[in-house]
Amino acid sequence: MRSFPIGGVHPSDNKEWSRGSGIEPMELPDVVNIPLAQHIGAPATAVVAKGDSVKVGTLIGEATGFMSANVHSPISGTVTAVDMQLNGQGLRQLMVTIKREGDEWEPSIDRSAELVAECTLEPKEIVARIKAAGIVGMGGATFPTHVKLSIPEGKHAEVLIINGVECEPYLTSDYRTMLERGEELVAGVRILMRAIGVQKAVIGVEANKPDAVANLRKIVGADKAIEVMSLKTCYPQGGEKQLIAAVTGREVPAPPALPIDVGAVVCNASTTVAVYEAVQKNKPLIERVVTVTGRQVAAPKTCLPASEHLSRL
Repeated sequence: MRSFPIGGVHPSDNKEWSRGSGIEPMELPDVVNIPLAQHIGAPATAVVAKGDSVKVGTLIGEATGFMSANVHSPISGTVTAVDMQLNGQGLRQLMVTIKREGDEWEPSIDRSAELVAECTLEPKEIVARIKAAGIVGMGGATFPTHVKLSIPEGKHAEVLIINGVECEPYLTSDYRTMLERGEELVAGVRILMRAIGVQKAVIGVEANKPDAVANLRKIVGADKAIEVMSLKTCYPQGGEKQLIAAVTGREVPAPPALPIDVGAVVCNASTTVAVYEAVQKNKPLIERVVTVTGRQVAAPKTCLPASEHLSRL
């Protein structure tokens, strides 16, 4: 079974605590604080002011440069403040505070459950939609996805790797996504392949998730362009460089080298579902779901109750 060549440890994964808990809608709080820096790069600039009305999906923070990401409202209501507040690290940063009123969505968002698998958009159009939706890496790094998909001149992508490893103990968010939203994930894989112009994609999943592997293989079916690869259970198998080595056998050189230098583009499994929603459903990154008892937030860009902001980030 494939793995990266050097190092690695085998901690108890402790995933039994949450692996059986399905994805649920988050109970909406009455007031939320939305940080405008939820991504690597420059913080977004507020485009709303105190007293403005917003809907679910309304743009409230606009990217200030190439390495930045848009931020959208996860609830509908009235903006009560745009000011500096303490974040989960005890540092002050700009946030938009919104008092919830109902649950009204932007009409341009397709909220239907119908799968829209076919995408005929040109690569630049796909990247533009992803950028507008504020999609960032949901595996933890929060790297703006449109930047990752903008292949530098002189570089060439050969393979798309979807990171469904989730090697960290306790975590099962991507696992549940692969089980419950596999069709959307595979549709997102094909969209990403089109965006970067590759003919090969590999979805890497640790061997301790055999049901997720089986589910994705069933969905992929006879499509030889997409491989679902079971990888050895070993931390940090889900590290970007370790995953590339396990899947392709290629080592990413030391910084400033990037995955594209060995022909790889890597996207997280949940990010891939968000890409599908952005491109096919016009839905920005406004996650409002939890996956385990205790209401632990499952992804970045999630609404947080103002009264619980410090304890929940």
